[in-house]
Amino acid sequence: MADSEVLGFQHMGLDQRLLQAIAEQGWARPTLIQEKAIPLALEGKDLLARARTGSGKTAAYAIPLLQHLLHRKATGPVVEQAIRGLVLVPTKELARQAQTMIRQLTAYCSRDVRVVDVSASEDFAFQRWVKEIHLVMKLRMEPDSSMLFCSHLPRIYQAFLMSATFNEDVQALKELVLHNPVTLKLQESQLPGPDQLQQFQVVCETEEDKFLLLYALLKLSLLRGKSLLFVNTLERGYRLRLFLEQFSIPACVLNGELPLRSRHYRTDLTSGLGFYDCVIATDEEVLGAPFKGKRRGQGSKGERASDTESGVARGIDFHNVTAVLNFDLPPSPEAYIHRAGR
Repeated sequence: MADSEVLGFQHMGLDQRLLQAIAEQGWARPTLIQEKAIPLALEGKDLLARARTGSGKTAAYAIPLLQHLLHRKATGPVVEQAIRGLVLVPTKELARQAQTMIRQLTAYCSRDVRVVDVSASEDFAFQRWVKEIHLVMKLRMEPDSSMLFCSHLPRIYQAFLMSATFNEDVQALKELVLHNPVTLKLQESQLPGPDQLQQFQVVCETEEDKFLLLYALLKLSLLRGKSLLFVNTLERGYRLRLFLEQFSIPACVLNGELPLRSRHYRTDLTSGLGFYDCVIATDEEVLGAPFKGKRRGQGSKGERASDTESGVARGIDFHNVTAVLNFDLPPSPEAYIHRAGR
């Protein structure tokens, strides 16, 4: 096979049930990260991979994980049911999305492999049953994470670490989790190319000009379809929604103060469901920042606590979104990459 020829899923030695589920998803050929990562993962190697947002990283780790589980069940000795896979992601929204993807891939082997999202409060009742794969939301260097890796994982395990950006947390996790990993730095931009993503910068001299420009873009239908607007504070999001509603432009807010079920509903709005064409989002970097000298939820009675493990800027797959607007400049280049990649 020529070096330039893409290694198809059917040539990777995957279980027929996985191939059937992959075909049902309409994936005719693997993406670049899937083509490079899956064969190495099936060889048992640890992986450290950086690939842009929307490149197919979830399937790149989920497919070899499921293949290992199915192979072990088919060839290994009969053992009692136990947790065999652990998926760590940055936010609860991404945990839910990863669960959906893995369930789709196990459509034809659901009796052999079961999955549960333990990050969502409504799923805690299911933790008394042992599942094959657990999904939790913390992928940060925090005491709980360090204790998990040092005290609760077996001494011998295979690990994959994948991200759109490499920051200090990722480097620290590399030292803690991976064992002599293969590093994949794909020769691609951190954002989709101009055929998929067009980027524009508009400079406004005053704050009033910024609000006026947004009003004109939406009211004159210069932005067609659904739009995702990012702001840098919770109060800013509510103020922007009230501004738009004065001109009969329906909008909803999406932030960590909302209950988990409400956040899931608003996330689904941009998948073609619901009433709103404009979603105003505050990402998790902002939610984790101090608020008036205190953290949200530690103030006076009646304040709603912010869920710092929420977020829409990292990893979430939005469908039918035609525009992402940074109404406020993101706090870092990495934040811009995650926002624009939606």
